[in-house]
Formats: sequence, structure tokens, C-alpha cells
Amino acid sequence: MSIITRRRAIAGFVATSLALGATSVFAQAPKEIRIDYATYNPVSLVLKERGILEKALAPEGIAVRWVQSAGSNKALEFLNAGSLDFGSTAGAAALIGKINGNPIKSIYVYSRPEWTALVTGAKSEITKVADLKGKRVAVTRGTDPHIFLVRALAEAKLTEKDVKLVLLQHADGRLALERGDVDAWAGLDPLMAAAEVESGAKLFHRKAEDNTWGILNVREAFARENPALVRKVIAAYEEARTYALANPAELKKTLVDYTKLSDVVIERQLTRTELTHSSIGQAQADTIIAAGLALKEAGVLPATTDIKAAVDDLLDRRFAATN
Repeated sequence: MSIITRRRAIAGFVATSLALGATSVFAQAPKEIRIDYATYNPVSLVLKERGILEKALAPEGIAVRWVQSAGSNKALEFLNAGSLDFGSTAGAAALIGKINGNPIKSIYVYSRPEWTALVTGAKSEITKVADLKGKRVAVTRGTDPHIFLVRALAEAKLTEKDVKLVLLQHADGRLALERGDVDAWAGLDPLMAAAEVESGAKLFHRKAEDNTWGILNVREAFARENPALVRKVIAAYEEARTYALANPAELKKTLVDYTKLSDVVIERQLTRTELTHSSIGQAQADTIIAAGLALKEAGVLPATTDIKAAVDDLLDRRFAATN
């Protein structure tokens, strides 16, 4: 091969590589964003109902696909599988997912709720956590209610081995309690509020500070490739959160419409749901670290886990909104 021919070949290769590289970069711009909505995340319902994100992304020709999450565990499954770009979870649930290899970042706070407690039936003689020894307890593994249960048992000098866990999704847990199939349930609002109002269920163990924050997560790869879109999603969430605070009656109606539950039930859920926070920072880190340390002590997380490092890796404060 002559020098001239070789140079032409190299030039052609470089030109082709640059063209392919440009095509690859161009192809990275998503045609749609996949985001969840959940009844435990009232802001997501307002965001969906008002079409805020659709309007923000329309100029770029990006569509929005909505996927319902029935619990933190489902949102984390969808994120891990790549079928969601953004998913709603509790902070401690996101931490467990991260430690188990789920490639996510927590980027936004959508609520500070007291959305879980330990629940028993109206006629039950269970009055304290110690009474759960040997009893059947419905729980959704990998969610804030599960983490809340583990911590409550530890404080009562019990572990999961001292009770009979019945693994059910949240809605099925409520039904199992009301049918008498289980003795207690690690509840989640608004289903927990519905059980209180509609069947006289009792919240026999409450501890607001052991409820971890409502957190919006994003797939690491998506955040790395599309930081501007992450900021647009957060801005849309902020618009929805601000609207929800300014229009409580409409927020309640939206929840009623999506959950098919009564005004009274939703009112009870909302009295336990604070929407005045948005930035992810030290307050969330402290709460999630406390939960992680408790789970490590209870043996749910490996004894070698560096909880603080895991939380630092989970929280991405670059996208923090201003409260």
C-alpha cells in the first residue's frame, strides 16, 4: 500500500468514526422520559394530572410515559430493569437498593411523610410491638413499612425471626389484615388511612422520625447522559409541589380521583404528609443514615457495610432545588 493510499484509508476511517460518534451522541437524546406516579406520592399525581412535564418537554419533542408504582420495591425494580428513568421511593428503601447494586441516584424530596405505622385489627389485643412475637405480620419487603417494622422489632429486642412474615404487596397486606389472615400489618398510606376509617384498624405503633423521606430517584446512566433533562424534571416537580401547597382542595380531589378512596380517608393521609421540602441534603442524609445503621445492627444489611459512604453515593446534590 502506498503512502498516499494509506493516508486516504486513515482519513476515511477517521471521518467514518467521527460520523458514527456524532450519530451516537445524537441518539442519546431520549424520545421519551419514563417516570412513575404513586398514591403515596401526591406530588406525582398533580404532576401527571396537570401535564406539567409534558408541556416542559414538548419543545424538544420528548414524550412522557407514566408508569404506576405500587410501592418503593416496585419503583426500584423498574429502575433496576431500566423500564423507568425516574422512580418514587422512601429514602431508606433507595439506600437498600443502592447497596444491593441498583444504579440509582436520589435527587429530590417530594414529601416528608408519616406514611407507615404498625397496624392491627379493630378487635385485636395487640397493643405493643412485643406482642408481635410469634404472630403473623403482613409486609412488603424492601419498602419503608418493612424497614419501619425491622426497626420497631429491634427496639423491642425482637428480630424478623421472632414473627411470621407474610410477604404481600401493600394493598394485599391491608386485605389480609381485614380478613384476619394476619395479626398485624406494616401499613402504608393511603391504604393505612383507609383501613383506619373504613374498618376501625388501629395504629398501635407510630414513630414519625422512623419514616424516611419521600425521594425521587433517577437512573445513574440517565443522569450522566441527560443532566439538563434531570433539571427539567425537577423543575416540573417543583411546579407541581408548589401548586399542591397552594391548592389543597384540588390536591385532595386529585388523590380521591386516583385512589377511589373517600374524602375522609384522603384527608387523614394528607394530615400525615408534609410537602414543604424539596432540596435533597443533610436532613435527608441524616435520616437515611440512621435507618441504615439500624438495619445494619438488625442484620438486614451486611456488618461490613459503610452506611455513610453508601448514602453519600446515593444522594446527588448537584440537582438540588431551592426550598
